[in-house]
Amino acid sequence: MQGLTKMKKKQSYLWIILAIVMVLGVAGCSNNDVNATTDKPDEAAAQAALNENNESDRTADEEEDDEQVSDVADAEIVLAGTRNIAPGENDAYYCSSILMVWEPLIASDESGAPIPKLAASYSANEDYTIWTFQLKEGVSFHDGEPFNADAVIANFDRMKLGEKSSNFYTMNIDTTYPGLEKVEKLSDYEIQLVFASPLPTLDYAMTNFGSAMYSPKNFDAEGNFNGLPMGTGPFKLIENVLDSYTVIARNDDYYGDKAQIAQIRIKVIPDPDTRYSALKSGEVMGVLDLGAIQPVMAMSLVETGDFDISYTPSTITHYIIVNGNKFPFNDVRMRQAVSLLIDRELILDSFYAGLGYPTVNVLNQMTPFYEAFDIPHDVEKAKSLAKEVLGDERVSVALVLRSGELNRYPNKEEAELLQAQLKEIGVDAEITILDNAAWSAAVKEGEYDLSLKIKGLSSAEPVSLFSSMMKTDNSLNKSWSFGYSNTEVDKLIEDVSGELDMAKREAMYNRLQTIAVEELPVIPYFNDVTLVAFNKKIEGYEAVNYGVTLDKVHWAGQ
Repeated sequence: MQGLTKMKKKQSYLWIILAIVMVLGVAGCSNNDVNATTDKPDEAAAQAALNENNESDRTADEEEDDEQVSDVADAEIVLAGTRNIAPGENDAYYCSSILMVWEPLIASDESGAPIPKLAASYSANEDYTIWTFQLKEGVSFHDGEPFNADAVIANFDRMKLGEKSSNFYTMNIDTTYPGLEKVEKLSDYEIQLVFASPLPTLDYAMTNFGSAMYSPKNFDAEGNFNGLPMGTGPFKLIENVLDSYTVIARNDDYYGDKAQIAQIRIKVIPDPDTRYSALKSGEVMGVLDLGAIQPVMAMSLVETGDFDISYTPSTITHYIIVNGNKFPFNDVRMRQAVSLLIDRELILDSFYAGLGYPTVNVLNQMTPFYEAFDIPHDVEKAKSLAKEVLGDERVSVALVLRSGELNRYPNKEEAELLQAQLKEIGVDAEITILDNAAWSAAVKEGEYDLSLKIKGLSSAEPVSLFSSMMKTDNSLNKSWSFGYSNTEVDKLIEDVSGELDMAKREAMYNRLQTIAVEELPVIPYFNDVTLVAFNKKIEGYEAVNYGVTLDKVHWAGQ
């Protein structure tokens, strides 16, 4: 995959140096004891008795220290997130995958490519209409139910009940498993999915949220959760108070490597300044989830010497979305003018401490199908294109922001920069901040011209994103009023689903990306990173492309 360079800032391990110094100090004392001898037997006996008493006292002290160390090692670690990371029973997944409570059949590696997880292995027949999955054995859900073929079938039966919404990614069996005809049990640990038409990239579509697995006893008749989610992951969700906190505990029966900390509490702190203050004061040890900390704040924490950060490419892309149903952005030249006008590097340097990847591609880099493109910044050409559309007139537009995004990203400051730049091409933008519901209504009804929005890549299979954002009158294209329509795009999206030749399929994806770069149904400006900040009192806190290594987190030195 082009254009992907993993960035990570490693933790400082000064405590190791201190430990070495202490060991050398103890060694020095031992050498002095060895060289100190006595000539008189009675004095030697007395010294031996004293040493025995000291040894007895030292052992008791050490045992007490060991108990204290154990208590520290198992002490709860408190973190903070931007939102309800476990929205509850009516959410399609109950909680985000970053909690490591549930696991999928197919996960993804660091480049976004599919890898087996609860599926031990899998294969497809020659025309990709039958996929066979061998399941891991010896795995249990948190409620004790075995993970097996019956459990997988129960999860597919739940998906068949219909589309379910989520704060993360919508669960829709028709999108992830189009044309699924049958889920068949071949043995206790082998299932087969049979499709009406070929699906050569099914495993890409199944990654992560596409194949989440829960206990078959976890659902009510409507497919909602009947209590806490019962997954197979290294953590169990044991308490969840909406808008307040979530508590996860180590799953001591986990089939793989056990989590290194007994319990983690994640507080819901929507306001970025409050999250920053909580981290700086020691109220929380780290932050996680999308936009957990604004980069400028993260860097200021690092400067204190008590904090560190970790970051890596993420599945999130930042877009300027446009109302393509009305003037002036129904003209492709005006969308091109905006894309040429904005200085993506300046945005990243000014508001994101340079952490991110400028892009003009609608597709996020965390899929092996991503293609890199040149990113032009040409103000004079932008002015020329805008003049072709506007003539000598100026136009007033509504730049609306979603209040929920302001809790995670510096969108207001970005919008003010965009507002100033748009003046150069004859566009006067008025910034309005709407609550989440009002924003959704405004963009659906087309009562806006520009907005700033993020969109995640739900799986490694890009066709769902192309379909959602580019297919005529489909999904986000419709609900966010893009007004985009291209018959070649519609045909490519329709044809690519059945293309078995992976080289041809990749060529079709490249063509879709090229069209998106040229016609800009939306205006991508950078691919985000997963950025987390944490107190050096904890270790093992590493960002991954969606979340953090919670199972590796522990108190420093423990």
